[in-house]
Amino acid sequence: MLTRTAKLFMFVFMAGALVEGSLLVSAQTSGDAAGTGVHPVIDNPVAQVRQARSWEYGPFVNGGTGIGNRSDFHFFSLGFQVGKPIGRPLRAGVLSGQFELGANIMPLWQAYTPGPHEQTFVYEGKTYTQSVGGGTYTGVSLTPVIFRWNFLTRSRRFQPWFQGAGGLIYTPHKFPPDVLVPHGTPGATSVWNFSPQGGGGFHYFIHDRRSIDVGVNAIHISSASLGDHNPGVNASVQFQVGYTFWK
Repeated sequence: MLTRTAKLFMFVFMAGALVEGSLLVSAQTSGDAAGTGVHPVIDNPVAQVRQARSWEYGPFVNGGTGIGNRSDFHFFSLGFQVGKPIGRPLRAGVLSGQFELGANIMPLWQAYTPGPHEQTFVYEGKTYTQSVGGGTYTGVSLTPVIFRWNFLTRSRRFQPWFQGAGGLIYTPHKFPPDVLVPHGTPGATSVWNFSPQGGGGFHYFIHDRRSIDVGVNAIHISSASLGDHNPGVNASVQFQVGYTFWK
């Protein structure tokens, strides 16, 4: 669940972006109306970045929750993403679009889990109780490969997309929380986890080289059995809001 600080950060971030875009559009339009010969920069920002195959880069905030047996897990992260369209747009009916390759890094990645508690297990027909870890886990995440498909659109401001990606998460303490054991001994999960994911979203251009971005991803978190066993987080839904610069 997002903290008050995170919510405040998102509010200030989005408000600043909207104000910046509104001021620039107003100034450019006024110049043209006054007969200065300066035309508005915003003509068709979506087409401009598509044709120029512009680099995109910018910060984002990410938050969400686990589902199923991990519905009491919540996530929050801050990161920076970069990407670049590769090749010309391809025509394929309603699926027409342009391929983009990207990556991101999250120097702050957090998972909020139930606090340490006693849990009853059943193993080979026997029932026993052991202490299980929990609380807040803080680490870093790297997603080195993001495959994104930007749909062709006639809109001047709205650019929808879908994507698939694979990431890596490191936490100093083994995640997800499991049977409490000393670090480095058998009986727990892993400090390394993988995060295959997929989802969709859109860019909304506030002027020719700036956009606000909204996305949602289904993310699986798993150690791929690097630990002694692999309970993982089978599924989580995480929302992302960002501010992108285009060059």
